Amino acid sequence: MVCMELSGTSQKTVTAREAGLVACTRCTRAWPLGTPVCGRCGHKLVSRDLGSLQRVWALWLVGLMCYVPANTLAMLHTRQLFTVSDSNIVSGAVELAHHGSYGIAGIIIFASVVIPLAKFWAIAYLAVSVRQKAGGSSHKRLLMYEIVEYIGRWSMIDIFVVAILSALVQLKGLASITPGPAAFFFALSVIFTMLSAQAFDPRMIWDAQAADDEEALDNG
Repeated sequence: MVCMELSGTSQKTVTAREAGLVACTRCTRAWPLGTPVCGRCGHKLVSRDLGSLQRVWALWLVGLMCYVPANTLAMLHTRQLFTVSDSNIVSGAVELAHHGSYGIAGIIIFASVVIPLAKFWAIAYLAVSVRQKAGGSSHKRLLMYEIVEYIGRWSMIDIFVVAILSALVQLKGLASITPGPAAFFFALSVIFTMLSAQAFDPRMIWDAQAADDEEALDNG
């Protein structure tokens, strides 16, 4: 984005499209508008991804569908001598809290419940806001998008915990821990929400802001 000074105190934000530029979404290199392929990485250049929202909602819905069994099915199968117990994400965190591991329980709840639900809400909000008037500050929405993109890499912490426990707790006939079906659905949910966030074209945020500004000028 470029700010051009129109008077002594007023400034106007100019988009890359208005400046005659198009940015590569893979390597961020800017090229003259109309350039078909990025000369740096070979990625196809488009000023706006017209099919972005359709892919966002499709991937978002699949991720949400996978998230339900990820929280209802067993995440861990625990075998101790002659007893076998199953635990999902929440019950496992509660059990850790009962044994005094409040910090670990809090991390699991935060990483496996709070963050995924917040990501679902944030992606849905961004997708809806670019189609509605007065969707909020464009800078705040862009910051929200960058946060969702950044925390995506940390969403697999529950799968890492399951993998570590399964590798360490293998005491033959005494005790063993194996992953449950919820681990598979949780991994799918994380993958699809990450793909949904990556499918979103953040440049549409500025288009929505420009439309709001034009309407405000017309009404004024």
